[in-house]
Amino acid sequence: QVQLVESGGGLVQAGGSLRLSCAASGRAFSEYAMGWFRQAPGKDREFVAGITPSGANTRYADSEGRFTVSRDNVQNTVSLEMNRLTPEDTAVYYCAASLGFVTTSPQANEYWGQGAQVTVSS
Repeated sequence: QVQLVESGGGLVQAGGSLRLSCAASGRAFSEYAMGWFRQAPGKDREFVAGITPSGANTRYADSEGRFTVSRDNVQNTVSLEMNRLTPEDTAVYYCAASLGFVTTSPQANEYWGQGAQVTVSS
């Protein structure tokens, strides 16, 4: 079992930045790839960013380089730095864990946090 707890959501103006954190407990954190997903009202949950168990490799849905995912395998945390936010980034953001490999499929992730609301005002 892996327990995940997100923090750092909130309200920000368009063009601003936010940093989300996810604290993990339970089974060996370093065995899991970590992903960030988001779900806006009325939309499917979608992949945002992922990082391999060692932290050596990352993957992003956004091609403009606005988001940065990182992890600390000593502190058992994963973070998502979000810059140049737009109202279209408004959603509940979730961290998720998948054993071994980054996956963009929500269904393939085994463990989920409770979510953090991010609201970007225009």
